[in-house]
Amino acid sequence: MRASAFVYPWDVVGDPDAARRIADLGVQQVTLASAYHSTRALTPRHPGHRIVTARHAAVLYPPDAERWQGRELRPYEQSWVPGDDPYGEAAAALADAGLEVHAWVVLAHNTRLGEEHPRISVRNAYGDRYPWAPCIARPEVRAYVVDLAAEAAVRPGTRGTELESCGWYGLAHLHAHDKIGGVPLGGAGQYLMSLCFCESCGAGYAELGADAEELRQAVVRALRPVWTGGTTANGGDRAGEWAEVEKLLGADHAAVFAAWRDRVAGSLRGEAVAAVRSAAEADFRVLLHADPAPHRLGANVGVDPADVLAQADGVVLPCTGGEAARSAILPPFVPHRTERTVLAANFTVVTGMGGSPATLAEDAAHAVELGADELRLYHAGLASDQDLAAVRTALAELG
Repeated sequence: MRASAFVYPWDVVGDPDAARRIADLGVQQVTLASAYHSTRALTPRHPGHRIVTARHAAVLYPPDAERWQGRELRPYEQSWVPGDDPYGEAAAALADAGLEVHAWVVLAHNTRLGEEHPRISVRNAYGDRYPWAPCIARPEVRAYVVDLAAEAAVRPGTRGTELESCGWYGLAHLHAHDKIGGVPLGGAGQYLMSLCFCESCGAGYAELGADAEELRQAVVRALRPVWTGGTTANGGDRAGEWAEVEKLLGADHAAVFAAWRDRVAGSLRGEAVAAVRSAAEADFRVLLHADPAPHRLGANVGVDPADVLAQADGVVLPCTGGEAARSAILPPFVPHRTERTVLAANFTVVTGMGGSPATLAEDAAHAVELGADELRLYHAGLASDQDLAAVRTALAELG
């Protein structure tokens, strides 16, 4: 079964053994970060360091100066990995080890961009800005995201790409010293707190015959019982989350938000995929990190399964957890697949981050029963030696 491991360039650059160690896991592919958000990452086997702090979102290759000349929104360059092109250096080493390299591109998630250009960020019903979440309804954000997708995906020696956060981002964010967990929001509360009321979204609501201020006030009213603890968390049930949104907000108002946000996200995905394909050679695979509930937000953006599989070559789906979680994720995509469609089940294999590498073979077999045809393993650079040994065993068992 084809499997790919997620990797950062800093896992490979400066470590002459890294590429061979990854290949020895039994994977055929690596998904290598080319454009990534800020992070602090462990590198437990690197001979030169143990911690890498990526201070802000950046591209891990030299951006095309001509493409971005004179543009206010442009990708930031990195300074925490040595060399002019750490992505290219890592990609070459991994290819030399016999691995197919695909680019891992994070799009609508960039805190530094929102801090330096506050007007582009999602603005919630209370007027708060989310700098980590650029609003994809804004024309300048869309232009930035589409061009970044094409440039960061189509790198020398790269055979495909996986686009993360190619859609709406919202409240949820792994923020430093986070203190927002005092009131459990659940999926419905997260959605309501992520609805945007910037100028572009306000104009979009008007196009649908709705008044932006009336909608904003409706969201504020809907959230009042959330702050008292009077709503349910729904236990991750996607249908239950949306039913709660309609209950709190009213079906008519919920329908307006859904229509606007689905239109914006769907058209952005179509533009981004088309831009990547235009820049790439034939047989370049384009996958999207996704969730089958259109109201979901974040790295795995909510999509309509039929629409997304008509646009891209496949999806990468979060499958860590029990059988019930996988059963909610994979089956909605199966009726819409073609002979070329990829349904990649993504498993966290880092025990300290909630993964279960010891049960990977069993969990992957269940995903295959539900329709998955490839695996993604998060994350070869972060995992311990013990976790990687379990991955090797599981992949050998799966064949």
